[in-house]
Amino acid sequence: MNPVVHFNTVTDYNNSCGQETLHPLVSILDLSKCPPREWEAGTTVKMNFGIYAIFLKDVVCGDIRYGRHYYDYQEGTLVFVGPGQVWDVEYETSYYQPHGHVLIFHPDLIKGTSLGKIIHDYKFFSYNTNEALHLSEKERQIVLDCFEKIQFELQQSIDKHSKKLIASNIELFLNYCDRFYDRQFITRDTVNNGIVQKFEDLLNDYFSSGKPQQIGLPSVSWCADELHLSHNYFGDVVKKETGKSAQEYIQQKLIDTAKEKIFTEKSVSEVAYELGFKYPQHFTRLFKQKTGMTPNEYRHLN
Repeated sequence: MNPVVHFNTVTDYNNSCGQETLHPLVSILDLSKCPPREWEAGTTVKMNFGIYAIFLKDVVCGDIRYGRHYYDYQEGTLVFVGPGQVWDVEYETSYYQPHGHVLIFHPDLIKGTSLGKIIHDYKFFSYNTNEALHLSEKERQIVLDCFEKIQFELQQSIDKHSKKLIASNIELFLNYCDRFYDRQFITRDTVNNGIVQKFEDLLNDYFSSGKPQQIGLPSVSWCADELHLSHNYFGDVVKKETGKSAQEYIQQKLIDTAKEKIFTEKSVSEVAYELGFKYPQHFTRLFKQKTGMTPNEYRHLN
């Protein structure tokens, strides 16, 4: 059975790296200064996080596995982990020296702070590991500068200002990450357009098959799973590329398909069931909401 390591506290992680805990709720480590990881070659360690962790990978590596896939990170890649996430890390050698930096903090650190109120707005904490943030050299330096400010506070004696200053600096860092992800969505426009096209193809195939009657209306989560993307990353890409939320995009495709079906000899109820609605009145309500008229009114208008 593969070993399982739980990181429920900052101290748990610091101890695993052989490092002193300067603050019980937050830590920044230079992983190259930590002792090498020693596991039997081929061992896959399951890491269960109860804390927030942001890894700045400073070497090309493929040690993190998500599901059955490995991810090779370039130098200067940020990977985000939120409480409740689990990683599989496979050690190809029995002597592995990690490189890079990591910022870890406990949810209790940000309770009662402005960051605590908006932490769920940073959706990248729930992105899959293959949806990491790839930094330019200039961006990487900004990240290291943010880490340095947090580290400076950790080296001071804890006082009434410590929590506020540390949380504020983490919030500043996360805001930069938000900006960098926006840049990545733009610079990876070709990749993102490919995602939207696959989304479009997925919906076309869905509504031309018998799946709506079998499964019902396609959900955003179902579409994201089919495209092997996290729910939040998928939603962010669709919003950036189309200006619509993924749910709005699905509804628009549904209405477009309904308009074609309405001009057949089928009743409104039959059209509703073919599209995956359990109750025809729900279809009629959505159709009127989106078009300003009922299906029958639309049919007789054209």
